[in-house]
Amino acid sequence: MTPRRTSRGSGAARVTDGMDGGVSDRASRPVPDDVGRDHVAEGSPALLHAVAELARLAGDVALGYFDQARRSELPVSYKADGSPVTAADRGAEAAAREWIERHFRMDGILGEELGLIRPRARRRWVLDPIDGTKSFLRGVPLWGTLVAVAEGEAVLAGAIYCAAAGEMVAAAVGQGCWWNGARCRVSAEDDLSRATVLTTDDRFPVVTADAGASAALVRSERERMLAGWNRVAERAAIGRTWGDCYGYLLVATGRAEAMMDAVMAPWDTAALHPVITEAGGWFTDWAGVPTAFGGSSVATNAALGPRIRALLHVGRKAAMGTKT
Repeated sequence: MTPRRTSRGSGAARVTDGMDGGVSDRASRPVPDDVGRDHVAEGSPALLHAVAELARLAGDVALGYFDQARRSELPVSYKADGSPVTAADRGAEAAAREWIERHFRMDGILGEELGLIRPRARRRWVLDPIDGTKSFLRGVPLWGTLVAVAEGEAVLAGAIYCAAAGEMVAAAVGQGCWWNGARCRVSAEDDLSRATVLTTDDRFPVVTADAGASAALVRSERERMLAGWNRVAERAAIGRTWGDCYGYLLVATGRAEAMMDAVMAPWDTAALHPVITEAGGWFTDWAGVPTAFGGSSVATNAALGPRIRALLHVGRKAAMGTKT
């Protein structure tokens, strides 16, 4: 029997088999222990299932510390760049690495907290155990766990799991984007005056990852990015700082039309690229280059992609509609 779709709010369709009404949850099947690097092809359902399973595992580890964080009882230390880190970050990443070693032991791993192993591996997993640690530490549920699988510059699959909010989006090349088991897409909104646009911090306190950048360059970049954001936000219906990975989840599920950040590490952006593009949106860096590893990010639906990037004064490729 042909599957039928039933509506599930903005941006999502629930797929049933036409017989028992059960949800076809392609992103929740467990990965067997004997799955190895050479048994999983690019764009295969197995990678979709794997990133979702791993994101849930690591995110649930982090969630176990969340009540302690909300009570301000979780000890915090600070990395060289001044960003906070806790036992929740390290414990979640350690659990993720243990899972990868069991299921994909030939693959490389790059994580925010525990670094890089097997750098010469053809395929690598990219992990951010808690994206939004500052929110996590203040008891705000808009944090998430990011998991991606990449070969070179190509990201094959990615997942965002916002454990405290109870939301998961997972995507793989050619497999679509799935939100809590239902297929999802970006919104079709084509009028910026009706759009919701987001960023993590609309002050743009960090605008370059170059610690040696001159004060003049930092000031110039901040002015440029602030001006671009303001041009977009003042034309939109709603501008909010529902930030970190949760903002990208909102774009992928059709509840916001744009999300952007000035400075992003590889573990921040890798999972976002397939989630947004498989949901039908555009994902570029701030310069308009369609890449998962550009050091910044602009995610939009397709209808407003050219308009928003033109207002940001980004590159010609994105303004003309090129995406991957």
